[in-house]
Parts: sequence; structure tokens; C-alpha cells
Amino acid sequence: MGNPTDSTDPNTTDPNPTAPGAADRLPTPATRAGREGLEALLARPGRALIALDFDGTLAPIVPDPEQARAHPDAVPGLAALAPAVAAVAVVTGRPAGVAVRHGGFAGVPGLEHLVVLGHYGAERWDAVTGTVTAPAPHPGVAAARAELPGLLDRVGAWRGTWIEEKGRAVAVHTRRAADPRAAFEALREPLTDLATRHGLVVEPGRMVLELRPPGMDKGVALAEYAREIGAESVLYAGDDLGDLPAFAAVDKLRSDGTPGLLVCSGSDEVAELRERADVVVDGPAGVVALLRALAARIG
Repeated sequence: MGNPTDSTDPNTTDPNPTAPGAADRLPTPATRAGREGLEALLARPGRALIALDFDGTLAPIVPDPEQARAHPDAVPGLAALAPAVAAVAVVTGRPAGVAVRHGGFAGVPGLEHLVVLGHYGAERWDAVTGTVTAPAPHPGVAAARAELPGLLDRVGAWRGTWIEEKGRAVAVHTRRAADPRAAFEALREPLTDLATRHGLVVEPGRMVLELRPPGMDKGVALAEYAREIGAESVLYAGDDLGDLPAFAAVDKLRSDGTPGLLVCSGSDEVAELRERADVVVDGPAGVVALLRALAARIG
């Protein structure tokens, strides 16, 4: 868990990030640990890891995930910041190649060393090579996928829900159902049973339940990559329940002496993430404003 706050006022980025001078202003983290993380990042940016979720953090949440695209200022913000830090990583549950396409990350000057850790770290795309490396898919994913239509029909949750093929995972979305929350809760137990039978786990998110192989999560992926590059400070930004393991990984790094900053891309749907964050920003637009502010300070 994050350190208790020692400030009574929640802190966010400037509410008008396009106002004159707003790009130069950084939020004040609400926790001592967060302030130490930001101070370490600013003091030695060349040893800092900037890691971010994709959906809800760099890209607005949309009803159809295939239509999700990075905020128009996200790539310029990352490209301005990346040359000044040790590394920038996008850590996502999506396939790495999909995140690259939807984010527009390939071939961008300044992002030559961007890494996308897809499928919770099971896949890796490196901008320097433009290739994805990954192990063989878990056989339980295909088996579970084959049973999903019948399961949704039996539960009576078919109308308005839909299945997303993710290659190394499969997800059921309820955002377009007549009652998204009721459909989500009705499906949680039967999908968990289905996942267990096929050696998978269920990852709940914002009106989505994803069935994926166990053993990897955003926390594992983040911690391994931070160790790989020898990061001396870590910023992680996310918006969903799947980002909680990454928050926990930053907490562990802090306890081991590596300063860190936790950023929530604000969502009323995931109160737990807001409560654990050092800084809360106003969705992807707020994340972009934070990236620009960091780039202005250290670039």
C-alpha cells in the first residue's frame, strides 16, 4: 500500500493544461514517498523509468476497444520526454503489436528506445528493432474461448456483451450491456470457474473480465524491466484494477530503496487506484499534461 498522505488536499495537474505556462507546472504529490519519487526523477532523470498503461491512461476509454487510439498529444509528449530519461515503457494487457498500432508508436523520432510490454509482460516490442518477442500461447485460452458463447447464453448475459480476441488472452466486455455493472457481476463467478478449469485466471477491469494465463501481471513486468535497466527511480501511471500490481511493485521498489511515483489517470470507476496514488490527473489529457511538464522541467 502507498504511504499515508500527509497533505489534506488532493493534488492534480493543472485543470487547464493548455493555459500559458501550464506545461511547466508539476503537481505536488500528496504523499512523502511520492514527493521523494518525483524529486529523485528530477534530480537524475537519466536513471528514471517512465512506465504507463495504455487504455484509460494514454488512450481514452471507448465502447469498442478496437477504436481506442492514443490521445493526440500522447506520442509528442512521450517523444519530448523519452530522450531525457533512462527508458519509457508502455505496460498493457493488450497484445504488444496492437498497442503499438493504436498508439502510433512506431517510427517516431525520440521514441527509438520505447518498449511495449504487452499481455502483462508476456510479449515485448522494442522500437529499436520493431519486432515482438513472445512465448507460445497458453492452450487454455483457445479452449476457454470455444466455451464462451454457450456460457454467456446460459448466464443470460449475451445481449450487449461481446468477446474480444486478444491472442494470448480473451476478454468479455459489458460496457455496452443495458446494465453494465449487473452483467459484470453476473459473469464474474462463471468466468472465474471457466478460467480455473483451463488453467487461467480472471483479470477484472473497467466493465471487462479478461481470461489470461497466470504468472505474469503488470507488477511482475514492471519490476523485471526496472531491474533490467537499473532504474534508480520509477514513475508508473495507470487507471484500472489491472494496474494495482504495478502500484504494488512500485511500493516494493520504494521499500527496497528505489524512489517511485504513483499516478492515477482519474476514474470514478476505480476508487482503490485513486486512493493509493500519489498524484491523480484528469484522464489521458492529464497524463499528457504531466508528461509535458516533466519534459519542460528536465528536457
